[in-house]
Amino acid sequence: MTANPNPPLPSSSLGAKLSASETAGPATELEQESPEDRRRYTNVELWLRRLAVLMFVFMCASVGVFLVILPWRPEWTHNHLLLSYPGLRQFIASGFVRGVVSGLGMLDIWIGFWEAVHYREEKRSFRLG
Repeated sequence: MTANPNPPLPSSSLGAKLSASETAGPATELEQESPEDRRRYTNVELWLRRLAVLMFVFMCASVGVFLVILPWRPEWTHNHLLLSYPGLRQFIASGFVRGVVSGLGMLDIWIGFWEAVHYREEKRSFRLG
């Protein structure tokens, strides 16, 4: 047998009787708030959010294109960082590693465009500011 975590309070301790809607059960925050109490975006906040999404999409697309192209260029294996490590240079030059890096680039491009296509602004009232 389990105990009720929310036992009913006697009305005398509250000082007044509760209405039927208040005792029916816990209400979500959205049901308790009136439309005027909800947070409203200012124009500046809205444009900052749009700019952040645009910058994220641009960053994902540019890094993704970089990761798709770079493994197939000669600079991938012929650079100063790998000159003293021939084993690592051979591993980096393998087709598997190049394919994995290019695949990560394609995934990055896909994430950026997915964010751009699925960007939605909330249906809230806006105030000037």
